[in-house]
Parts: sequence; structure tokens; C-alpha cells
Amino acid sequence: MDLKEILSKLHEEMAQKLLDKVRSGEVTAAELNVARQFLKDNNIDSIPKEGSPLKSLTDELPFTGDDDRPSYN
Repeated sequence: MDLKEILSKLHEEMAQKLLDKVRSGEVTAAELNVARQFLKDNNIDSIPKEGSPLKSLTDELPFTGDDDRPSYN
């Protein structure tokens, strides 16, 4: 397995682990932040490919947009 394949597999596994954690219902705020940052770092700002772990992860996160950000009044 070459480096590109290894990195691709690592990326896929990271997405799957994050998805599993979110689906478990026992995800912490810090873990949700990791998932959010993972999506941001991967430029996920549109609809990911159907059937991919990234698509599943975005479907499971409890965020719908900027209105979900906490207010610090």
C-alpha cells in the first residue's frame, strides 16, 4: 500500500469513527467540534457524495446552519 492509499484509508476511517461517535448518542460537545472541524477542513460546504462516510456524518450532526451557533449576549 502506498502513502496515498494509506492517507486515503486514514481519512475514511476518521470520518467513520466520527460518524459512529455521533450516532452513539454519547458524543460530547468537544467531539462534535472535532467533527465540525473535520468537515470544515475537508471543505464540506455542499452536499457530499451519496453513500460516503462524510455524507453520513453530515446527515447525523445536529447542526443546521449559522442559527445553531450559541448566543453570547
